[in-house]
Amino acid sequence: MKKYPEMKIELSSHTDARGIDAYNEDLSQRRANSAVAWIVAKGIAADRIVAKGYGEKQLQNKCTNGVECTEEEHQINRRTEFKITAGPTSIVIERVEKREKKQ
Repeated sequence: MKKYPEMKIELSSHTDARGIDAYNEDLSQRRANSAVAWIVAKGIAADRIVAKGYGEKQLQNKCTNGVECTEEEHQINRRTEFKITAGPTSIVIERVEKREKKQ
């Protein structure tokens, strides 16, 4: 975001379907808020970021209430997505790999 100062984003946090729906909405909102706080601590202005918790409303698989799923399947639904809402229409992502020197 430092490279694209006109960029604004939404951080969309999601949960799996286990637990009470209202709790999951609150949990996902807290996760989104936490992600915003981390980015702001790195020097990005808070007014460029919107935090939105969706709870279990946008599952990525079949693991809804009452459906038996593995832990790995539930994990797929626990995520935070970054959506560009304003600014550049394309970005360049640079991969930086750090390796420790062998002694």
